[in-house]
Amino acid sequence: MAAKKDKPIRLEELTQEEKLKYEIAEELGLLDRVMKDGWRSLSSKETGRIGGMMTKKKKERNNA
Repeated sequence: MAAKKDKPIRLEELTQEEKLKYEIAEELGLLDRVMKDGWRSLSSKETGRIGGMMTKKKKERNNA
């Protein structure tokens, strides 16, 4: 299996959902690790927490 090439993250090219994911990772103090080692470096507990917070924030935005 070929390794992915390291591409710099361009925040202006991300979708709203992707931006939210990075925002939550930053809130949880995980963004540095994600930027250095990628999303695969996170545990399932950490990614589940991000997903849960994303769902919560989406519901809040839709109900506002």
